[in-house]
Amino acid sequence: MISINNPGNIRLSSTTYIGEITPSNHKSFKTFENMFWGYRAMFRLLNTYISQYNCNTIEKMIYRYAPPNDNNDTEAYIKFVCEKTGFDRQKQFIQSDTDLIPLVYAMSWLENGIKPNYRDVEIGYKLINVQSVNEGITIINDLKAISDV
Repeated sequence: MISINNPGNIRLSSTTYIGEITPSNHKSFKTFENMFWGYRAMFRLLNTYISQYNCNTIEKMIYRYAPPNDNNDTEAYIKFVCEKTGFDRQKQFIQSDTDLIPLVYAMSWLENGIKPNYRDVEIGYKLINVQSVNEGITIINDLKAISDV
């Protein structure tokens, strides 16, 4: 949901992400201060899938992220992501793998029905390991300044 800076349509849960606005501005989905924090949350969530649930392929990640029992066409989702990334559904990822950038880009595209800004996704990736909003703001401002040159 672009309007709440949640490009992955991450549902409300007990997990709180840096840059998340609480309470959310939506009854079912998380709200973030900006798109960069929304993308960071997607990367953090996928890293959790890899490290805690052994969901280390596109197929495994998408089946957990958008399961068929939640009214998703999971196979169509996987096909879309594979077409947009050029990756095979069995491609294996490790935590904080730079290949997660095109994956999150494609997932955001499907989730919102519009082509995302790739640079926003890249900046979200650069925020994976920040520990505070202030640390993240410094990184965001530095990266945006480089982009504006």
